[in-house]
Amino acid sequence: MHLKLTLKFQIMKKIIIPFLFILITASAYTQKSDTIFTNASLKSATVYFGYGADLHHTTILNLNKGVQKIVIENVSLQPDINTFQISCPENVTILSYSHRIISKPIRSNLPLNFAKSYDTIKLINKQIASIENEIEYKIDAIKRISELIQNNFTTIDKKNISSEELIKLTNFYTEKIIELKKSNYVSLNKIDSCNDKINEINERINIQNIPLQYVQVGQIILQVMSNIKSVVNVDFNYFTNGAGWVPSYDVRVKSIDNSFKLIYKAMVSQTTGLNWSGVKLNLSTSNPNLGAITPLISPIYLQLYLPVLYNEIAVSAKSPAMMKLEDEEISNSSNATFSLRQKKSLLKDDISEQLTLKESQLNTNFEIDLPYDIPSDGLAYSVNIKQQIIPVLYEHIAIPKIENDAFLIAKIVSWDSLNLLPGHANIIMDDIYIGKSYINPNIIDDTLSLSMGRDKRISIERKLVKELNQTKRNDSKIDNYTFEITVKNNKNKNIDMVLKDQFPISKTKEVEVIFKNDSNAEIDTETGIIHWKVSIKPGESKKYRFSYQIKYPKDKIIQETK
Repeated sequence: MHLKLTLKFQIMKKIIIPFLFILITASAYTQKSDTIFTNASLKSATVYFGYGADLHHTTILNLNKGVQKIVIENVSLQPDINTFQISCPENVTILSYSHRIISKPIRSNLPLNFAKSYDTIKLINKQIASIENEIEYKIDAIKRISELIQNNFTTIDKKNISSEELIKLTNFYTEKIIELKKSNYVSLNKIDSCNDKINEINERINIQNIPLQYVQVGQIILQVMSNIKSVVNVDFNYFTNGAGWVPSYDVRVKSIDNSFKLIYKAMVSQTTGLNWSGVKLNLSTSNPNLGAITPLISPIYLQLYLPVLYNEIAVSAKSPAMMKLEDEEISNSSNATFSLRQKKSLLKDDISEQLTLKESQLNTNFEIDLPYDIPSDGLAYSVNIKQQIIPVLYEHIAIPKIENDAFLIAKIVSWDSLNLLPGHANIIMDDIYIGKSYINPNIIDDTLSLSMGRDKRISIERKLVKELNQTKRNDSKIDNYTFEITVKNNKNKNIDMVLKDQFPISKTKEVEVIFKNDSNAEIDTETGIIHWKVSIKPGESKKYRFSYQIKYPKDKIIQETK
């Protein structure tokens, strides 16, 4: 008899204790779990060259012990969810996270009573979220109790427990499940009541016929488990394509001392859905959108050349769907260009004291220890990075075959230490805007040349000397050409100039070109480009001539190609 009671006690213990644990756990979750709403603060933004940014947020959470849902507002509308990095204390575990976009009414133009109504709706929505959490945990408890009944009753030694006791256990479990389901039914009615209250408030608002404007808001939804009740700081960052920067330059030159000041600026634009307020900017020269995968080289195959007629037939044989796809690819490629409109300069010119330059193996970061306000309007805001006086050499270049103007060129020798990127430059000489130029540091030369504009005080004329041009016809046809270039310095100081022209190059043995160097020009025989390095005094005029002869079969016609 004693052994039988012991067995019954062990069986009851096996069944009741897990059940009580489920009830206690479900009760604890129901009492302590809740949806916590908070706003994130944007502390800094690392903006990448072209487009892309890494946004760093921080927030404070007042957590209860157990599992709870966190809704963090004031994040980007289009983050890359795969790049999320969340930092929190050791006593907090991030179970899951997701992103969503909601629409909220703009309250700035609403009367005070309307603003209070929307605050009431916000509180009711929090209550609904809390009740929904309770329902989820009760449903989970019902599921676990049902599994417990199925797993344990099938393993009970029914010889050691009476049918009456089994019935009591079954009724006990069933009653608890019914209680949880009734509780859930009550909770669902509470949600319906809350929604009715929201509808009543919206009806009162709609009666006033006040048009509402809505704004999209990004939210991060966290499911966290905390070991203790505590107040914790949570930092998180992510990548988004909704921002970027391109370089822009101001070049200021003073004629009195030929000083050359380069002002390095960034045109920053963002459409993240957040108005950046008091944000520290880090401008990076890297572009994560280009990818980090090493390219692969593929074999090149040759085939016989198809005449133009057959090529046209092959192109026309493409399906309309394929041709449409190619057009879309070209259109998408064009739309990927980062177009910006300058709106205004954000801060003073010189921020060198607040700028930290950090160089890694792959990029350069300009970290600016100043707060910036950049709205999410897609407009470009000018951010001054740095400015410095640069030693340059000036010279003039003229190509009278193309244009009769001389161009002033600034040659920058030590340009590789300036961390330049390709971009447009505004040329300002003696505080007068001259025009735009372009800085292209993607070269392998030791000297970076920057065109400063046209110098109208230098007169240039190029003409064909007709009396020296002759055409002879024998077995071959011979054409002779002579050109004369006149340069006059109308400035009050000496000028150094590179004067360029060219003669044609033959691609076939049947056509022979002979160049006559009449004025000691330097010649590049591979390209046909000739140039003179000249120095002209104030008011002085100089002339330069060159000739060439073309010999080819008299029954042939020649043409110029590029």
